[in-house]
Amino acid sequence: MQAYPIGSPGVPWGDDEKLQWRNAQSIKRSYKEEVLDKLALLPAGYKLQQYGALPYNESRYPLNAVVPQQFDTNKPSVLVTGGVHGYETSGVQGAIKFVLEKLSTVSSEFNIVVVPCVSPWGYETINRWNPLAIDPNRSFYPDSPATESRLVMDFVASLDVEFVMHIDLHETTDTDNSEFRPALAARDGITQNNWNIPDGFYLVADTPNPQLAFQQAMIEAVERVTHIAPPDDRGQIIGADVVSNGVICYDKKSLFLCAGMTNALYVTTTEVYPDSANATADNCNDAQVATILAGLAYISKAN
Repeated sequence: MQAYPIGSPGVPWGDDEKLQWRNAQSIKRSYKEEVLDKLALLPAGYKLQQYGALPYNESRYPLNAVVPQQFDTNKPSVLVTGGVHGYETSGVQGAIKFVLEKLSTVSSEFNIVVVPCVSPWGYETINRWNPLAIDPNRSFYPDSPATESRLVMDFVASLDVEFVMHIDLHETTDTDNSEFRPALAARDGITQNNWNIPDGFYLVADTPNPQLAFQQAMIEAVERVTHIAPPDDRGQIIGADVVSNGVICYDKKSLFLCAGMTNALYVTTTEVYPDSANATADNCNDAQVATILAGLAYISKAN
C-alpha cells in the first residue's frame, strides 16, 4: 500500500482523520469565475435554474442547471451531467462548452438539461470527494449522505420528465495514482491494487443495458478528436473487460453511480485522459462535446 500522510495503514478513518483530511484542502480555482460567470448568457429558450446550494458555503456554492424555459412533450428529453468528481475539469468545461457553442443547434429537436458542475467544492479544491471524504459518484441512492448527489437527484426527479439519454462527463488523471487512490486506500483501510490509468478516451456503458451500437457511434465521433484508450494485455481497461472498441461496462445502479439515477434507455459515462502526451485541455473538452453530439445524433435516428 502506498503511504498516505493521514491515518494508520490498514485502519479505516474515523471522524478525526476525515476532519484532518478536510483541513488539509485549499481553494485552488474559482467556481464563480470558471463556471457561474460563463453561464451568465445562455442560448435562447434556456434558463439557469438554481436547485440548491452546498451547506459548506451556500453563497459560494449555489447549484445550477441549464434547463429549457418550457419542456416540449413532443421532444425527447436528454440529461447531461458534469463535475460529479469536481477535479475532473473537462467534465465541467466540456458541459459548459456544449451549452455555449452547440446547445442552440440541437435544442429544436430535444429538451436538454445540463448540470455542468455537480460538485463545486470539489471543483475549487480539485478533489474527487466532498468535504466529508465521501465520493459523490458512489452515493446516488435515497437519503444520500452526499449533499451533491442528493440535491441533483431531487432536482432531476422534480422535473417529472422521462429522459431517453443521460451522458455523465468524467476524466481520468494522473492524480488518481498520486493522490486519490492512495487516499481511498487510507480512508477505507484497504490495499489498492488497481494502478492502471488508460492512455486515451473510453466510455463506461451500463452492464444490464450496454447499447453497444450507441456507444460505438460516440467512440467513432471522438476518434476524430482524440485517441481511444487501448485495452491492456488482459483485454481490460481499469480492470473491466473491453466489450467493444473503447467501451467497458459497470452496473450503474448497483454501484450508485450518477449515470444510474434515471431510467434512460441510452446511458454512458465518458472518461478522458488529459495528462496524455497526445492530449490538450481543448481537445479533452472537444471530446466531451463530440460525445454528446454523437449521442444526440444516434437517438435522433433511433427515434
